Amino acid sequence: MVEAFAVASGKGGTGKTTSTLALGMALADSYDVTIVDADTGMANVLFHAGLSDAETTLHDVLAGKAETREAVYERFGMDVVPCGTSLSGFRDADPDRLRDVVAELAADTDVILLDSAATLGSRAAVLPIVLADRIVVVLQPTIPSLSDGLKVQEYATTYGTGVAGLLFNRVTDDEDIDAIAGKAERYFEGETLATVPESDAARAARRAGEPLLAHAPDSQAAAAYRGAAGRLDVQSGPSEAVAERFQRAVVPDEL
Repeated sequence: MVEAFAVASGKGGTGKTTSTLALGMALADSYDVTIVDADTGMANVLFHAGLSDAETTLHDVLAGKAETREAVYERFGMDVVPCGTSLSGFRDADPDRLRDVVAELAADTDVILLDSAATLGSRAAVLPIVLADRIVVVLQPTIPSLSDGLKVQEYATTYGTGVAGLLFNRVTDDEDIDAIAGKAERYFEGETLATVPESDAARAARRAGEPLLAHAPDSQAAAAYRGAAGRLDVQSGPSEAVAERFQRAVVPDEL
């Protein structure tokens, strides 16, 4: 039984990768969780998960040079599939192979979290959103972030992907987040899962090569992510059916 979530934002700088790993660690208390760095052009998961020296990455799998299992690493109670950062790796990778990778992973996990690209300008960027059952939209309480988040939702619902909820991240004390979140929920289909405060701990965790919940488990930000995971009702389906849907997913050439 498995459900796949794409963690998406539509713009950079929202803390999407931090959020992916934090949600993953929180969910791993109750589920078998697999994190996939599906941002094949601007990979970050390997830095956050202490895997910068990983010999085999998703790039190798997407290029047909390695089997999926060779790019899976057990880290912090989760399975993590990092992507490489080299230009040559990105050039050789075939993003359409991601369908088969996710389908294969679905057989041995309960929750798949796809760390998606920040922008939606290519097939490679849109595919994780198409593959997912639902998306978690990571936002900052600003007009550009909300606008880009709505574009992500539009892509998702166009391809039949649902919206699991909104995650407001990097929220500062001077922002009226309750009012902003309330207004945002009029336009987004999902509820607000949590508001995560701006935190020095998140930056320190990245420098340490650890997810936030491992580096600063008692921080306010970590508590907010655990709250978000608790509100993220996992609706798992038969892994065989999910795998078949992944393999059938189609993204048009023109975006």
